[in-house]
Amino acid sequence: MDYEIFDLGDVTLQSGVTLPSAFLAYKTYGRLNERKDNVIVYPTAFGDQHVQNEWLIGNGMALDPREYFIIVPNLLGNGLSSSPTNTPPPFDKASFPQVTIYDNVKLQHRLVTEKFGIQKIALVVGWSMGGIQAFQWGASYPDMVERIAPFAGIAKPWPHTFVVLDSLKASLLAAAHFDSSKLNQLTSADMRAVGRVYAGWGLSHAFYREELYRELGFDSLEDFVAGVWEDSFMKMDPHNVLAMLWTGQHADISANPSYNGDFHKALKSIKAQACIMPGSTDLFCSADDNKYEANLIPNAVFKPIESIWGHFAGRGLNNADNQFIDDNLKHLLALSTNG
Repeated sequence: MDYEIFDLGDVTLQSGVTLPSAFLAYKTYGRLNERKDNVIVYPTAFGDQHVQNEWLIGNGMALDPREYFIIVPNLLGNGLSSSPTNTPPPFDKASFPQVTIYDNVKLQHRLVTEKFGIQKIALVVGWSMGGIQAFQWGASYPDMVERIAPFAGIAKPWPHTFVVLDSLKASLLAAAHFDSSKLNQLTSADMRAVGRVYAGWGLSHAFYREELYRELGFDSLEDFVAGVWEDSFMKMDPHNVLAMLWTGQHADISANPSYNGDFHKALKSIKAQACIMPGSTDLFCSADDNKYEANLIPNAVFKPIESIWGHFAGRGLNNADNQFIDDNLKHLLALSTNG
């Protein structure tokens, strides 16, 4: 096991349901300094685990483990932290309770403060649903978080984003004939259709038109869709996926007691220096939505990743995109804060 477990005990979620013996799986890179002010929190995205974040961590990079103490907490529902697949009855499989991004960040805050005694975070960074956690950290703990850098991630699922996530969910529910009593019969094989649906959203029109999948070693469109999308989704458990989709669809940073649904107030309350990096051709976490959000955050810069890799401009697959993200993170970390 290349990660650690932080036991949370019985946790009362935002829904009011108590999840017994909850836990966060996390991995750290680098060492915490004596002042405990060299901390970067880098949450995982939908379907990802800490390993998928490691492309952005390395010597000489912005997230340099020789300089920073980098904590990668795994999203609840991803199979490593408390999830439908590792929670005993009566909360297993389709009975796993609904978990919000607010819940995730609140529990990550416990990890950071209770386990490590950290009071200041230099940066919270993340891709996609990791990005929304970065926004949530900034809104939930404005005096603790000095910088945030969401890339290809938005501060709430705008209506179109919600519909895209709903299409992924529907393709899975169709395998159970939309009968909620049959959800526990779903298997990983039923994830094949979900992968096919996501294939159209994860990358841009231009990516497919220019056949960039050939750069990834695939000779045909069919080989690419089967070899990447079907394959990666069929490795995921359908109940974990349904749990994470619910989290994504209800991931508004203002949907909590601090802001009572006032989205503008939540964004304006973020004190952190913010670098917002959408993919310029992202089809479902759109640059326009991010621009709207960035305009409401007092100390935000808007830096689109000019790329035809769509949502996956933030996934560590294309060198030019990776360099752009890393350069902007270096610039952000060099900024002084009032903290």
